[in-house]
Amino acid sequence: MSVLKNKATNSLLKSEKQSLLRFLTLYLSMVLTLQILLSLFYYQSAEKLMLAEKRAILSKYAYIQTKQLKILHHYFDERTTYPRDPHFKSAIYDIDHRKIFSLLKANPESFSKEIYLTKKEGFIHFMKSLDEYYLGAKYLFIEIEDDGLWKQDISQRLFLYNSIGFIFFLLFGIYLANLFVKPMRDAILLLDRFIKDTTHELNTPLSAILANIEMMDTHQMIEKNKKKLNRINIAAKTVSVLYKDLTYMTLERESQKEKERVDLVTLIEDRVEYFEILAHSKAITIHLNLQEATLYIHKDKMVRIVDNLLSNAIKYNRRRGDIYITLTASQLTICDTGIGIAKEEIPFMFDRYMRFNKSEGGFGVGLSIVKQIADECHLTIEVTSIKEKGTCMEIQWKNKHLSS
Repeated sequence: MSVLKNKATNSLLKSEKQSLLRFLTLYLSMVLTLQILLSLFYYQSAEKLMLAEKRAILSKYAYIQTKQLKILHHYFDERTTYPRDPHFKSAIYDIDHRKIFSLLKANPESFSKEIYLTKKEGFIHFMKSLDEYYLGAKYLFIEIEDDGLWKQDISQRLFLYNSIGFIFFLLFGIYLANLFVKPMRDAILLLDRFIKDTTHELNTPLSAILANIEMMDTHQMIEKNKKKLNRINIAAKTVSVLYKDLTYMTLERESQKEKERVDLVTLIEDRVEYFEILAHSKAITIHLNLQEATLYIHKDKMVRIVDNLLSNAIKYNRRRGDIYITLTASQLTICDTGIGIAKEEIPFMFDRYMRFNKSEGGFGVGLSIVKQIADECHLTIEVTSIKEKGTCMEIQWKNKHLSS
């Protein structure tokens, strides 16, 4: 039981992984968005605080420069040199925002803001509106260089806080995701346990039914009893395919069997003969176009692939439909004239327990097993399907699979 539980927990289903990934993606996107907004708010607050601290200094500089402008205004006939100060740059503008004189390295960007950072990085402007028009000036601008130390401090803090916050929310998100996915895991574990128990229970009666059917002498039966026996045989073989899938999924997949050279023509003909009675029950015609092909693979795994594809082609085919099996040196194609599947559903058809047609029986494990075997054996699966027209399943392999 513990082995089965660990197996179910460690090997998450594709759908479970996708659900977990979608949740974490959405959750982390929200966390990042919140962090960006908070970082922006924190940065703007820090900028306002820095400007508030600089305002006192710049106001003092503006007071000094105003006194110098007043002196120059009254003694303009004797002095014509604009007052300068090593601590700041300044400029004066008239009431129409026209420049009178400027020593600024960055042009004024606003006549309504008292203090601001210039777009040209590295400067702070302070604007003072003059009550008396010294030298015809209405606006006095004071400019100092921004050393950027506050930005470095803010950047370091934001990086530290955001890193700690992101790691915390990531771990919390993983915890939440596992908490949300746990019911799915428990359901899968329960279903796996049920399947394993059911598989054990099916073994003995199914083997007895098939063995007794083969031993019966149909030549001495009346036609009515032959039809009944055929129906029993069909039902038994249908259950047999399901039983072999469940056995592979719960038991055989863990066993290590040797690879061998498999004659695909012989294998396909044997499996077609096995399913012939099922196809005949729906008046389905199977068309074979088989070229010689040998594959180096586990024979039982190849049987599972062919059985599942052929079983589905019969199960989801229309009455009096057709199945076309084509074999070449590098691929196997099985096409049917059945109900087909919508294009958007094709990527999910290999998920375990996924069933798109509820009218047909089964656990939805057949195609999942086919995909598992294909991945293990490095085979490629391509699916083309048209709703209400049919489906083609194509298994491809490379030349390296032809030899050991």
